[in-house]
Amino acid sequence: MGQLHTKWAACNIVYKDVTGSTNSDAADLSLQGAENGTLVVADRQESGRGSRGRSWETPAGSNIAMSLIVRPTAPRERISMMTLVMGLSIAQGIDLALSESGYGEDPCRIKWPNDVVIDGKKICGILTELHMYPDGNIRDVVIGVGINVNMTVFPKEIEDIAGSLLTQTGVRTDRSLVVARCMERFEDNYNRYRQNYDLSLLKESYESKLININEKVRVLDPKGEYEGTALGIDSLGELIVEVMEDDGSKRVNKINAGEVSVRGLYGYV
Repeated sequence: MGQLHTKWAACNIVYKDVTGSTNSDAADLSLQGAENGTLVVADRQESGRGSRGRSWETPAGSNIAMSLIVRPTAPRERISMMTLVMGLSIAQGIDLALSESGYGEDPCRIKWPNDVVIDGKKICGILTELHMYPDGNIRDVVIGVGINVNMTVFPKEIEDIAGSLLTQTGVRTDRSLVVARCMERFEDNYNRYRQNYDLSLLKESYESKLININEKVRVLDPKGEYEGTALGIDSLGELIVEVMEDDGSKRVNKINAGEVSVRGLYGYV
């Protein structure tokens, strides 16, 4: 990929015309000793996994399905932040690729924690999977990314929330250019994350993309839904939400990305 300029991220690329799941492929390659930064890319993915057990469709010729092998030395409790690092990198990388394709804006925004959206439609999903050795040490982290690039027709169950670079901007984009720019941004952002194994050096960049910052949100907590104002993230990637109490006082909740999800008051974002 002549467009790629990185030192380790995606320097080793494994390409497949058709596969079941690039995350599964990457996990298998890691077991076989694949080097840090190995990227699996498929033209068509038939059994892709999304968050919360959902499937992710990748028809041939139109989208990106890729999975990156990373071998971090981070503490286990800091690994989940890598999903936000990738989300930021995808948003930035797509903006760069669109700019090089003649689009004059930076349209990508992030719906916390890692959904990349353009004009209210989700165009990217990210699934991070941690694999451990039997002794409890980290073997690898596989970060799977699905990007709708030139797709125009979506399954009925997601057509209300899903879009692509083409449907949202009108620009047909070279998929290899998108991959290259996203990997370049990930390498740089990951190196910043790795300095402290937190998001302190990425917080400003992330918040500049955060679609709900200073907006009302609904927090879908299994222990009870509530509304508040999203103020941004902390250095651990938790969403900071200010909640107004009945007596007029305010309290601040910090939300971890585990089982809790966040929606805009009037829809997906």
